[in-house]
Amino acid sequence: MGAEYDQHVAVTDLGNGGFAAELDEGWVVGGGVNGGYLLGVVGTALRAASPAKPDPLAVSAYYVSAAVPGPATVSTRVVREGRGSATLAAELRQGEQVRVTALATYGDLAGLPDDVRTTATRPPIPPLEECVPGSAAPEEVRKVARMMARFDMRFDPACVGWTVGAPSRRGELQAWFRLNDEREPDPVALLTVLDVLPPVTMDLGLMGWAPTLELTAHVRGAPAPGWLQVRHVTRNVAGGMFEEDCEVWDSAGRLVAQSRQLAMLPR
Repeated sequence: MGAEYDQHVAVTDLGNGGFAAELDEGWVVGGGVNGGYLLGVVGTALRAASPAKPDPLAVSAYYVSAAVPGPATVSTRVVREGRGSATLAAELRQGEQVRVTALATYGDLAGLPDDVRTTATRPPIPPLEECVPGSAAPEEVRKVARMMARFDMRFDPACVGWTVGAPSRRGELQAWFRLNDEREPDPVALLTVLDVLPPVTMDLGLMGWAPTLELTAHVRGAPAPGWLQVRHVTRNVAGGMFEEDCEVWDSAGRLVAQSRQLAMLPR
């Protein structure tokens, strides 16, 4: 049947750019279904709608209303088909309710020049065996964030003070990450990985679910097999909202995905 993640983001072609999906209850967190998982479902539908250009390069998604587990549909359309990339639009609905609307650029990462030049530095993190597993979270936390059972996450010990009421207040979280079944990362899965850590506001002492308003993702390369290193930071809380910047580094030490999202402060 394939890896659990692939089953959960699977879509069925309905024709005319439409796809059916079943949002799995295992991705619930707080008051709805995780936004990164929803982006994975949308990304899977867009990949099916653009077989010649199967990889997300940039996706900007607006979260219109909280999704719930159960049936959903994703409508897609090609805005422009270019030689090296395609501009696509998508809308995820449940009944009459729009949950996510997105605009994306897709291409073929394998066909892009391999000319990585960056001033970015991979942040230091202790080795896996020295990090704190998400499975060590209190039962009440795992009950609220059921999505934690969908992957293996090992937190940097320097970033877990919030779990015992002693947040660092630096506005930073980071962890090692791997999907269940040791499912290897790919460009579409990176869309989910960009939103799997707890809200970075927890490191500011602000606990609770933080609904995403908008998320823009950039996928910079196809990730190497193995564990991913994921880091979230925030620098500004204003107007009841905060930004959350994410970096994803692969096992080869490459920065393969970045995102910025605007979210509401925890209620």
